[in-house]
Amino acid sequence: MNPEQQRIAIAEACGWQSITSFGKNVTGVLNQSPNSIREHIPDYLNDLNAMHEAEQSIPEGLTAYWIELVNICGSLIPASVASAQQRAEAFLKTIGKWEGAQP
Repeated sequence: MNPEQQRIAIAEACGWQSITSFGKNVTGVLNQSPNSIREHIPDYLNDLNAMHEAEQSIPEGLTAYWIELVNICGSLIPASVASAQQRAEAFLKTIGKWEGAQP
């Protein structure tokens, strides 16, 4: 998966809809109310705060998520300080949306 595909997949899992992509300018709507305003989706691969927010959407899969993160980082200690990109990969693997290696 390329970074754009990863961002879109995470955004969709977090409830974003009507996503349009123009390279780094990926926009969407978080809810579909009549007053919905299109916004840039978070930069999940570079923003730890965005990934922490995304992590909140998988409470029932949190154990599976941490197992994926440990596997990506190689041990328990680095998993606690994993990068946003590592967390994004673990998130996508946990929800079954990861598609191969990044080109």
